Amino acid sequence: METVWFRPLVWLDYRLAVFFAVFLPVVILIWSLLTKTESITRLLVIYWRVASLLMITTYLMIPSWPIGFVSAVAAKILIPISLWFWVDLNEEIRDLPDKGIKIFTAAWRWAVTIYFVVGTVANLPFLSCAFGKNVINTPFCQVWLEAPWKYKEIFHAGTRAGFLGFLGMVGLIFYVLYLGYFLFFRLGKQGRSAIEQ
Repeated sequence: METVWFRPLVWLDYRLAVFFAVFLPVVILIWSLLTKTESITRLLVIYWRVASLLMITTYLMIPSWPIGFVSAVAAKILIPISLWFWVDLNEEIRDLPDKGIKIFTAAWRWAVTIYFVVGTVANLPFLSCAFGKNVINTPFCQVWLEAPWKYKEIFHAGTRAGFLGFLGMVGLIFYVLYLGYFLFFRLGKQGRSAIEQ
């Protein structure tokens, strides 16, 4: 594959995503469960629902489907929103005693927000990979597919890429349906409260 100057930055982005979007939230979720910090647990449950779009994106990119570039940018926009959107959770977390979990969660929320805002801006030029004819086959776009291909090689060796893409598409359909249901029905009823009324 032709060398592109930003390949190391793309791989760094994937590594940072695993650290900020997978590893740290798992640590915080386990910590919140052990300390019975319900507000942070609820925040993390909401986070994982929204962040599942990152895994869906990985499966869409394995067979080089251009829609994966759109879902990648959408995930980077939706995740920071999900961390700050809930007025009641923000108040509950703010009112927690200044202990380790509160400080660590606040630092993580800000770090994830900054990371994904910068990531969104950096990924905007690559949206052309989703809409240009045959652009997906250029090194400019394929560099973003290398990590999903490596993921397939490690976790799904022998499985057809098209089947994994199909699983990603099914996940995306359910994700969009649930997001639509939330936006058009639940949001009007419960507003910015994380607790259903």
